[in-house]
Amino acid sequence: MQARRIAFWPLLVLAALLAGCASLPAPLQQIPSTALSDTGATRLGRATAPAAAAHPGKTGAYALPDGREAFAARYLLAQTAERSLDLQYYIWRSDTSGGLMAQAVLEAADRGVRVRLLLDDVNTGGFDTTLATLEAHPNIEVRLFNPFASRNWRAAAYLTDFSRLNRRMHNKSFTADNQVSVVGGRNIGDEYMGIEVPVEFTDLDVVLAGAVVPEISASFDAYWNSPSAYPAASLLPAASPDEIAAVRSAWDGLRASPLAAAYLATVHEMQLVRNAAAGTVPLEWVPARLVHDDPAKVLHPPERKETHMLPHLEAALGVPQRELILVSPYFVPGKQGAQALVDMAARGVNVTVLTNSLAATDVGPVYAGYVKYRSELLRAGVRLYELKRGSLPMGEQDKPRERHGIGGSTGGSSGASLHAKTFGVDRSRVYVGSLNLDPRSIRLNTEMGVVLESPALAGRLARVVEAEVPANAYELRLAPNGRVVWIERTGAGEITHNRTPETGVMRLLGVGLMMLLPIEWLL
Repeated sequence: MQARRIAFWPLLVLAALLAGCASLPAPLQQIPSTALSDTGATRLGRATAPAAAAHPGKTGAYALPDGREAFAARYLLAQTAERSLDLQYYIWRSDTSGGLMAQAVLEAADRGVRVRLLLDDVNTGGFDTTLATLEAHPNIEVRLFNPFASRNWRAAAYLTDFSRLNRRMHNKSFTADNQVSVVGGRNIGDEYMGIEVPVEFTDLDVVLAGAVVPEISASFDAYWNSPSAYPAASLLPAASPDEIAAVRSAWDGLRASPLAAAYLATVHEMQLVRNAAAGTVPLEWVPARLVHDDPAKVLHPPERKETHMLPHLEAALGVPQRELILVSPYFVPGKQGAQALVDMAARGVNVTVLTNSLAATDVGPVYAGYVKYRSELLRAGVRLYELKRGSLPMGEQDKPRERHGIGGSTGGSSGASLHAKTFGVDRSRVYVGSLNLDPRSIRLNTEMGVVLESPALAGRLARVVEAEVPANAYELRLAPNGRVVWIERTGAGEITHNRTPETGVMRLLGVGLMMLLPIEWLL
């Protein structure tokens, strides 16, 4: 064993040297392009025009709390698009939903649709052949945001280029014909789209039409044409005809598989799909505002706040007068954020936070960062809830459950983890997007989302918190001795947990160790 450890270090050093020797191509190879503006005659344009004309300056919104509906909305847009698809994602898995969606995008390109696919490069490892296949299509262009120069030594690249590679594009948008967009917290992958996985993410997206869509397209253009977006063709070897044929064949096989066939059959039976076919999707027309980071954020020190979206988000949401609801899977408010919530509670605002429990989270270090602020917030009167593993808030309990790429039967997932990022103010305004309330989202990565002046959606969020969250999450309180306890509501009454529920000793020790490390700025 000792000999193996000794042999490992020269390999690691060699990998770091090889990664360090790789360099990115000159960004001058980039050819600028912008969203198509003359798309009013498309099917999507004709379908949304009457309602948009009846609500000038407003945006039609339809919430997608269900993962299968979220897939259906994107799938339908890919199938319906006639002129363009502009797609921006942090993660695109090579699993069932990722493969089905990629095939739908490829088929759109086969019909003559112009496709622009912008992916953050941190999660594309192993997908270079698939990306090169898409890039080879005359109607598809792929760009990679803040890419790795070395395609084979990614982990080692962090040792030589950490400051750059630590900055990622977390944005998520899917826009068809510059007429309809889907924006929210979901990436493309089975755990986001309601397919059987060990842990399914509970999330929220919105379908948008009308005034805000050109703003989303303009944001996409800014990222697409930014110096950090590299053409995939400048980074990847071209796909051979045999590789292209193999990828297409694999997607054909995937769509014919029992799991994909059952999933698509379920999706096609959803009310959203039937409404879309009948042209009766119930959009709520409201004032809306897009908020997003400047793509230059990843090129500047985190202190350069002029590139940050947070001040714009705060302005759009306004100052809470009565109620603030924060739903964030990764919640590390920091000293300033915690103090702001304490001050808000002190002036009588009802502040409620829903985040993941340690058992439900997929990122333990973030939970360690959050632990530092719990007692302070509870003493101030802030209500804290931690989602139980396997629970489904956000309005999903009453829906039948069916069962983290591009590359049996359905049933329920064995667990659930909160992934939605949504904030409600005074039951009148609501944010839906990609921003977590943690230092990484606020200072390091780029994010986006929409603020809707929607009493209906904001009220729905408040009702979920009141009626559903208490049964599906632990409520944290302070015991007389000042220690945090977890209150679990059951049919037999309340159960008080004096230690972190559903968590083993080793994981608790790991959280304790993480709390000692100066890593909050990375969380």
